[in-house]
Amino acid sequence: MKNTLQKHIEKEIPFLNKKRLLLAVSGGLDSMVLLHLFQELGFDIAIAHCNFQLRGMESFGDQKFIQEYADANKIPIYVTQFDTEGFAKDYKLSTQVAARELRYNWFYELLEEEKFDYLLTAHHADDNLETFLINFTRGTGLEGLTGIPVQNDKIIRPLLFLTRNDIDNYAKEHHIQWREDSSNASDKYVRNKIRHHLIPILKELNPNFMTSFLKTESYLRQSQCMADDAAIMVYQQVAHEVGGQIHFDLNKLLQLSNYQSYLYQWLKDFGFTAWDDIYDLVNSQSGKQVFTTEYRLLKDRDSLIVSSLGHDEIAKEFYIEENQAEVKIPLNFSLCKVDDISVGSNKTIFVDEDQLVFPLLLRKWKTGDVFMPFGMNGKSKKVSKFFKDEKISLIEKENTWILCSGDQIVWVVGMRADNRFKTVNTTKNILRIELI
Repeated sequence: MKNTLQKHIEKEIPFLNKKRLLLAVSGGLDSMVLLHLFQELGFDIAIAHCNFQLRGMESFGDQKFIQEYADANKIPIYVTQFDTEGFAKDYKLSTQVAARELRYNWFYELLEEEKFDYLLTAHHADDNLETFLINFTRGTGLEGLTGIPVQNDKIIRPLLFLTRNDIDNYAKEHHIQWREDSSNASDKYVRNKIRHHLIPILKELNPNFMTSFLKTESYLRQSQCMADDAAIMVYQQVAHEVGGQIHFDLNKLLQLSNYQSYLYQWLKDFGFTAWDDIYDLVNSQSGKQVFTTEYRLLKDRDSLIVSSLGHDEIAKEFYIEENQAEVKIPLNFSLCKVDDISVGSNKTIFVDEDQLVFPLLLRKWKTGDVFMPFGMNGKSKKVSKFFKDEKISLIEKENTWILCSGDQIVWVVGMRADNRFKTVNTTKNILRIELI
């Protein structure tokens, strides 16, 4: 099996060669075989062992066993102990989830602090089958049926192509010692129930069931890759990115017969999970939103817009002093006196400096704000009504700043100047304000 693994590494994960590898070793059969194989292949390895203190003295027996093995074979070892039950209680997690959180957080700390390149775990084909069946029984999409990935960031699972029988036979052939985890015999966990009762029946129905499963899994992975490629191509037709936001064109999206599948592919990495709400958003009225802890999906007329929730500004108000030439926060402005005006734009205004009261105030717009839009012959208008007429989205509104002189609006920044501060023939001091 050593030669088979070496060929597998050269073909599928050649980047492991000449790297510093940290092996997650529990002391059980699978991890001890992983350790033995990578010793035999001559890799630069170290051991990471977690004592979750869930099985009394048995847990400390595992720790002692691994420590003695590492010492005898002169392999660097890192050991930690967790109060797993206390952590699970504090954070209202199941014991299994708590153990997973604790160990992977520690693994990543070790990778970073000790400069290891990758972490290796001993997951194999039977683990993959169990994961497949767990996801299948709970209900899942194609992604959930593709099983455990060979690589997830810096975590590598080099034994996924091997079955539990392969590993057991190798251990017997090479007289490898290991520690039996007594919890593996319990049907307390769903995974154990599937391992002890369901999989034996499937193997009885088809003696070559594992071979069939590995083929099926390969086909599912290929289908997943094809779906990912299709999602990328359609994304380029339906979406465009504007100032850190993603806009999905609903008219184009709704032409797709399976637009829900595409939305799932595009949005899952943002942490969205309320898929029924998201699919309903497509036909909802403007302004409806769905949130994650970090992102928002907004229905805005003919678009769905993904944006970061971001963080509140350090200050809500910023002041611009007289003769100040530039502003860097929260927006990048330049201010300078000029002799005449040129063609203005949404990003540049020319105002009568003598009409201004300094310091100028730069703030976010507020409900009730009223100004006199340039070009409307002195008629006042609520800023909220101006936004509505200009078809400004909720996200754009939230990111709109107002430049004020005293209690009067000088500029809805980047959109429209106020008529009260315009230059006229008798203006002596012209100030150009430009948004860079």
